[in-house]
Amino acid sequence: MEFTVQQIADLLQGQVQGDGNAKVNRLAKIEEGAPGALSFLSNAKYEHFLYTTGATAVIVSKNLELKQAVNTNLIQVEDPYTAFSALLEVYQNALAAMREGVEEPCFIGDNSTIGEKHYRGAFSYIGKNCKIGSGVHIYPHVYIGDNVTIGNNTVLYAGVKVYPDSVIGSYCTLHAGAVIGSDGFGFAPQKDGSYKAIPQIGNVVLEDNVRIGANTTVDCATMGSTIIREGTKIDNLVQVAHNVEIGRHTVVAAQTAFAGSSKVGNYCTIAGQVGVVGHISIADRTIVGAKSGISKNIKEEGTFVQGAPAFDYKQNLRAMAVFRKLPELQKQIEELREKL
Repeated sequence: MEFTVQQIADLLQGQVQGDGNAKVNRLAKIEEGAPGALSFLSNAKYEHFLYTTGATAVIVSKNLELKQAVNTNLIQVEDPYTAFSALLEVYQNALAAMREGVEEPCFIGDNSTIGEKHYRGAFSYIGKNCKIGSGVHIYPHVYIGDNVTIGNNTVLYAGVKVYPDSVIGSYCTLHAGAVIGSDGFGFAPQKDGSYKAIPQIGNVVLEDNVRIGANTTVDCATMGSTIIREGTKIDNLVQVAHNVEIGRHTVVAAQTAFAGSSKVGNYCTIAGQVGVVGHISIADRTIVGAKSGISKNIKEEGTFVQGAPAFDYKQNLRAMAVFRKLPELQKQIEELREKL
């Protein structure tokens, strides 16, 4: 696909500085730019590449003050990172639109329906009584159990497993190996020391515009629903246990685990390798630093915590500064003890 710089600027509601008729046909990092490539600059530490890049055009902030002349065409926008992300989304959607139809062999069960302009890859399986919207992409080796509902324009990449009764909204993306609706980890201890499995009869609900990373697992509820609200983005290798609720537009980084019945608010940021114990609540707009352990409720909106167990981020930094000095402090104490 080939576009003029002006066409890209119009799409991004930006202004061209240079030749609007120049043509681009691919995307590239600014440091790897070559003729025909379109790049972007959002981080100041990469600005020096702007003056040496071979890219035909670069998306930049309209507030950028050039330190020297450039040999490329500029597309000036409010936020280069957001603009480039929007461009990638358009590009991805254009590629997806080119993939349509049914590959064989694949299977769809009795009383199941699927909308128009969909794609079903080879060896995909759809169970009975499923309702699947238009523009859905189901890649090879995807399993969709009975009574599943999937909205429009959702993408399920290769190897995704969706257990029966799950509900998935529109414009969701489930990456390879994600498992939606597997049994929650519920076992009743017996008098003889053994454990008896508790049937998990609930389901999973993913609202619109949710993204689930590769090899992430979202367990079904014991009763009721495990819910991930609209717009939330979950990274690879995340565990979401039974009856967890994650609010709207929250982001969760890799290797995080939420224990059963924990509640996470809206617009939260959960960094990597965070552990959240069960049956607690995290307030809206909470930020949790990497490798933290959340062991009690976070009630105040906008809290920033770090550590295991987690507490106020700034206090944690001060505590870590003291912790690093412990060997020196111990030596001083021993010296004082000898003097006494």
